[in-house]
Amino acid sequence: MSEKEFKDVRSIKNVRVEGIACSMPENISEVSDLAEKFGEENIQKIMASTGVFRRHVVDNQCSSDLCVAAAERLLSDLAVDRASIDTLIFVSQTHDHTLPATACILQERLQLPVGVAAFDVALGCSGYVYGLWLASSLISGGGSRRVLLLVGDTISKIVSEEDRSVAALFGDAGSATLLQYDETAQPISFALGTDGRGANNLIVPAGGFRDRSGEGSPSGEGEVRGPFDLFMNGAEIFAFTLARVPSLVKALHESRPDNGLAIDHYVFHQANKFMLEHLVKRMKLPREKVLLDVESVGNTSCTSIPLALSLADLENNNRVTGLMMLAGFGVGYSWAGCIIDFDSVWISPMTITCDAKKRA
Repeated sequence: MSEKEFKDVRSIKNVRVEGIACSMPENISEVSDLAEKFGEENIQKIMASTGVFRRHVVDNQCSSDLCVAAAERLLSDLAVDRASIDTLIFVSQTHDHTLPATACILQERLQLPVGVAAFDVALGCSGYVYGLWLASSLISGGGSRRVLLLVGDTISKIVSEEDRSVAALFGDAGSATLLQYDETAQPISFALGTDGRGANNLIVPAGGFRDRSGEGSPSGEGEVRGPFDLFMNGAEIFAFTLARVPSLVKALHESRPDNGLAIDHYVFHQANKFMLEHLVKRMKLPREKVLLDVESVGNTSCTSIPLALSLADLENNNRVTGLMMLAGFGVGYSWAGCIIDFDSVWISPMTITCDAKKRA
């Protein structure tokens, strides 16, 4: 692809990230336990390639439950007056219901004012950066002053346990990010893109209004998966990543006078170890600046970027300062990147959630 597709890097002013919090379910699934199903040699190869050894997965909880736990922790840590929040954005592919919007339910659960604007965004691996862009645009444009961005997925709920390509990869997590107007904040640079021609390479074929019953969707080879399970064409996803992400990073680098030399950390969507290490080598990025943390959490879809920040050893008394490049890419195809200056951003300690139904 041509870098000209990213010639219009979008700059947004007067927005500051106040804090980030993440949560994960208490239930841990060990990848090694799948050896009985797929064979010891196959599982060892999968762990070596993906870098995933265990994941936190839900039983009865939903993405909204994980995001509520993260939000409650963040609002408490920052002593936020909930009446000051005027916008709630929920980014997820695993919503509570077909309708209503999960954001409406979250408004009530978090006891936010009834005057809050609340809505859902259905995006996956690029969803966190898209959420930052949307929240920042609303704040900079004067439509909002303080936005609570909730991003979470429970992909384990839509993965077939018989599908070796995905059964050992995905974990569940939720996050909360608070953004507000600040005229002293450094501008944030965003680059975003979409190519729907790749939609069928990472898809749950049935369950939506295109095919409610699943009768019109293939169930996959043999008994590997059903029409309501996630299908991933790993080879095509890898090819898409190599085609798009280097140009995305280059465009963001070139948007800065120093060509990105001042960037302190790169936080990419934590797809898997092999893919990220390949990207780092291809783009010749300083390895010590790139966060990689999938070993104990797996690929957590739209939550992987804030989760990587929460798990990284960057904080000083739970504060992070530095110039960050964040980049998400995947299902859709959809991709988004930004360069954002973290100015003493609060990072809450990780919240591990308990399943109320399981306890009962």
